Amino acid sequence: MLVVDESAERADTVCRALLLAGYEVAAALTTPLTLLKAIESLKPDVIVIDTDSPSRDVLEHLVVMTQHTPRPVVMFAADDARETIREAVRAGVSAYVVDGIDSRKIRGIVDAAVASFDEIQALRTRLAEANDKLNERKLVERAKGLLMKTRGLDEESAYALIRKRAMDRKLRLVDVAQQLIDAADLLGA
Repeated sequence: MLVVDESAERADTVCRALLLAGYEVAAALTTPLTLLKAIESLKPDVIVIDTDSPSRDVLEHLVVMTQHTPRPVVMFAADDARETIREAVRAGVSAYVVDGIDSRKIRGIVDAAVASFDEIQALRTRLAEANDKLNERKLVERAKGLLMKTRGLDEESAYALIRKRAMDRKLRLVDVAQQLIDAADLLGA
C-alpha cells in the first residue's frame, strides 16, 4: 500500500488502520507530486489517499497514474459533493469513502476497490480488443474495395484473393490488407 495524505498526523492514522487490517504500508507521501515516482519505485498494489477534498493537483496526478501505471485507488474524503465524487472516479478512484476511516471496515473497502478496479481493467481490455478487431475489419474492407475497383472483382472474390495471399505468405489477413492499401497509396490508386 501507498498512502498519500497532506497531513503527517492523518497519514500516521491511516497507516496504523491499514496495518491493523493486515496490510503492509510501503510508504506515506505528504504530496501527490511524487506519486508517479513512488509508484514506479515501490510498485504498490493499492493507493490510499486521505484528504479533506481532492485538489485539482491530486486528480491530475491520478489521471496520469491511471494512464501509465493503473492501480486501485481508495480515497477517504470529507467532501461529499456529487461533482467532486464524479471527478475523483473519472480520475481513477476505485472507492470514494466519505467521513473518514473506520479501521473495522477498511479491509472490505479495500477489497471492494480492488474488485472494482479489476473489473474496470477487464472492461478496458475487452474494449481495446474490440476496437482493434473493428479497425482490422475496416482495413480488410478497404483492401477488398480496392481490389473490387482496380481488378473488377466481386466482394467474395476480392476477399478470397486477400485470404489466399495471407495463407500463402503465412500472414494475418489484416497484414495483407495493409500491404494492399500501402501499395495502392504509393501508386496513387
